[in-house]
Amino acid sequence: MKDLGILESLNHSIAGDGRSVLYHFSTKGAEIGLNPLIGSEVKLEFSGNIRCIACQRSITKTFQNGYCFPCVKALPETDLCNVKPELCHFAKGTCRDPEWGEDRCFIPHTIYLALSSNIKVGITRSYRVVSRWVEQGAVQALPIAQVFSRKDAGAIEVALKEHVMDKTDWRAMLKGHHPQGIDLRQKRDELYEYFPQDVKHIKLKKESVREFAYPVQNHPTKVVSLNLDKTPSVSDRLLGLKGRYLIFESGVLNFNKFSGYELNFSV
Repeated sequence: MKDLGILESLNHSIAGDGRSVLYHFSTKGAEIGLNPLIGSEVKLEFSGNIRCIACQRSITKTFQNGYCFPCVKALPETDLCNVKPELCHFAKGTCRDPEWGEDRCFIPHTIYLALSSNIKVGITRSYRVVSRWVEQGAVQALPIAQVFSRKDAGAIEVALKEHVMDKTDWRAMLKGHHPQGIDLRQKRDELYEYFPQDVKHIKLKKESVREFAYPVQNHPTKVVSLNLDKTPSVSDRLLGLKGRYLIFESGVLNFNKFSGYELNFSV
């Protein structure tokens, strides 16, 4: 058994074929590739220490995947408008950090369709669109429009979710269940009819459908969530990685849920 250090994050990249997802852990000293470990016995162990991912203070509980409660109440990235961008209140002069808002919310945003458990509509900052698709475990994805503020992206998402889902069924995604024979371009053309007329946007009609392949040896038939608060040590065979999840024989671990947790990893 080799101790590989304190984990900082679960990262991913795309292989040279343009579709295969490569996962790796970041530690203070190195990057640890996870794809070669599929099928191996690995161990994750929670030390009991938790630190806010923003201010680094020692805490006993996290909020919004890694923050302490004071940071949740104060930081712009934890404001409600981040998950419901149509509620952006920048124009009212009440943004928690106007400079942060200008840098993050008044830049190109992409509206997309993704196939994970079913077809869903989503939005993200255009510079991280591929990362967003991988985080959701999408097997196919297609950009359909671009706007130049997060609030406008949110307005389009609200209009479209009346006609298509806006959430992923993560259990079905991990089981590898999704409809076959889906034509995202056809669905895109159908949805253009429902775009709000008062939101300026660019239709992306020439974009190609992206496909993604995840390193999964076996999809679980029954999804059991692993909880490091209840079971701080997980020693099991790694069967795969998909979205933000590590798939073990005994269950699945949502790595983002435990952001801020001090973890040791060994193989």
